[in-house]
Amino acid sequence: MNKLFTIGEMAKLFGINAKTLRYYDEIGLIRPEHTDPMTGYRYYSTGQFERLNTIKYLRALDMPLAKIMRFFENKDIGQMMEILKEQQQEVLVKRRELERIEHKISERLSQLHDALYTIYNQVEEVTLPDRKLAMLRTGIPATDDLEYSIRQLERKTQLEAAMFLGKVGVSISMRHVMSHKFDEFCSIFVVLEPGDVYDGEAVDIPGGRYLILRYCGTHTQSSVYYEKLLSEMKVRGYELAGNSIEITLVDAGMTNDTTRFVTELQLPVTVGQEYGLRN
Repeated sequence: MNKLFTIGEMAKLFGINAKTLRYYDEIGLIRPEHTDPMTGYRYYSTGQFERLNTIKYLRALDMPLAKIMRFFENKDIGQMMEILKEQQQEVLVKRRELERIEHKISERLSQLHDALYTIYNQVEEVTLPDRKLAMLRTGIPATDDLEYSIRQLERKTQLEAAMFLGKVGVSISMRHVMSHKFDEFCSIFVVLEPGDVYDGEAVDIPGGRYLILRYCGTHTQSSVYYEKLLSEMKVRGYELAGNSIEITLVDAGMTNDTTRFVTELQLPVTVGQEYGLRN
């Protein structure tokens, strides 16, 4: 008869938690060689070492328990090759997803560093690239809390919540900006980045010349900064070429200190036939 080991001894030999061995017993993955009917103590034999070794190996490869059980139901080399190939494909998918997440983290860190160490309240002229936005066109009073509108945008676009961190923006229509009316947004959007998974309708924003300004504060404090941008636009002899774009680079999702919020205003401008975001 094979030597028997208690569940504690087995756990110590294989570096497995005893609770895990009990769970494996419950689901039928590896049952004890003997269970004392009086005490309920579980005992394992050396004849089960090979099975537990295989389970440990496959779990180290992140193999789901269901697949491991499937292997033991039809244990042969062909079955092992099949589940290893399946697992290899799943690992490749996970690796691509982790690379996408790592890229997003790097981008967000770069954006936050840029936002925190920028020069505030200064108009700059920049050339921005083409962009894609997932957008909800709706009238939103500038005094409203944007959280409800963000949830509407999230439901409409079915985008994952992580995509909204530091990338949500609002627009004021070109007509209202030109009329110095800054109390209502015409749309709310999230900026789509390379690698974002989105199958819905996206609005293309052509790249071009923009006047931008960053300030410490929220959308509700933007009117004085819009006036500064419009004044600078006039001085430089430009014309407004489309709706405004406002993006809160640092918001309540990152800090409770509203004095550390950072908002960027962007006005598309032209000296010829260049167009930005229009209604």
